[in-house]
Amino acid sequence: MNEPEKAAPAGPAKKTRLVIWILLGVVALVGVVWYLVFTASKPEPAAAPVTSEAKLVRENNHRVTDPATEKAQLVEFLDFECEACLAMQPVVEELKKEFGDRITFVNRYFPLPAHLNSANAALAVEAAAQQGKYEQMYAKMFETQAQWGEQKDSKAPLFRTYARDLGLDMEKYDADVASEETKAVIRQDITDGTALGVQGTPTFFLNGKILNLTSEEDFRQQLSDASK
Repeated sequence: MNEPEKAAPAGPAKKTRLVIWILLGVVALVGVVWYLVFTASKPEPAAAPVTSEAKLVRENNHRVTDPATEKAQLVEFLDFECEACLAMQPVVEELKKEFGDRITFVNRYFPLPAHLNSANAALAVEAAAQQGKYEQMYAKMFETQAQWGEQKDSKAPLFRTYARDLGLDMEKYDADVASEETKAVIRQDITDGTALGVQGTPTFFLNGKILNLTSEEDFRQQLSDASK
């Protein structure tokens, strides 16, 4: 009796795409608990306030593309410790190159409750941003996620070494990581995202509408349609 014919193994690119969309399909829900934990320490009087009126984009959010003529706007709520965000990052980078001259890509922080170092990572990235190194620290977090993700102990000291390697003023970096103003930026993103219906990461909004993505091709097509 002949053995059943085995299906040919999927190629590396196909497997990568499959992993991306599986991860997106099982992305963790955000609970109120995390918001309460992260906002437990009240800002000092001089700290930037967290406002209850939700906005999709604020002046201090990070716009990572700057088209001469904006035809669309894509906002991503992300978590640096999120495996789905890591899997999606190469796709987003490709789309930035393809559509960055027409679409403004905006990043916002949304650390998830199950990720114990996601808030520390967001603080480190925002502190680096205050010295003009947002994109470098953003990339570093994703490049090294396998080294520090899913750990029980604080990786803030490790993130500090990343800041030093980027040539940051470490006295300023330390002050910015600890400052209530920096924390308020993260809190505001969490507040806005929760109010706007963000339940996991990565979550994308295209021209104010939350995207329900099914594939990389679907993502690309929606950006193409919106930027014509």
